Amino acid sequence: MDPEIWQWIWLAATGMFVLGELAMPGSFFLLPFGAGTAVATILAFSNANESLQWIAFIVISLASLAALRPLARKLNSQEQPARVGSTRLIGEIGVVTKDLGEALTENGSIQIGREEWPAETLEKKHVPAGARVKVIHIEGTRVVVEVI
Repeated sequence: MDPEIWQWIWLAATGMFVLGELAMPGSFFLLPFGAGTAVATILAFSNANESLQWIAFIVISLASLAALRPLARKLNSQEQPARVGSTRLIGEIGVVTKDLGEALTENGSIQIGREEWPAETLEKKHVPAGARVKVIHIEGTRVVVEVI
């Protein structure tokens, strides 16, 4: 095979590995092979022999894979599903702005960040304004809280 053809094979492989990695974000599986083919491409354009190109590809790919796998595992373990809408409030801490409880004529409310939400406690017990509470779940348009 013509030695010049390896320049284009390595270059095409580099493009495919890098584009493949971009299509599968977060895995860091194809990127190490892209790094290996990039080094092999540089060697091919420098007219290095085929065996050196292959050795560089294998060594760089394995070293990159070994270096990036721990990072990929760490990033994937920290990944949490996106919480949207009112479910993002579950687990948040708020401050009671209007008393909560069963015997009150108005609904109570709490403030979480800059938002104010209608609220109640699970046991419908009285919680005075200024108390800190934690959102445990959502019921319709109200947050259900517990005193912390």
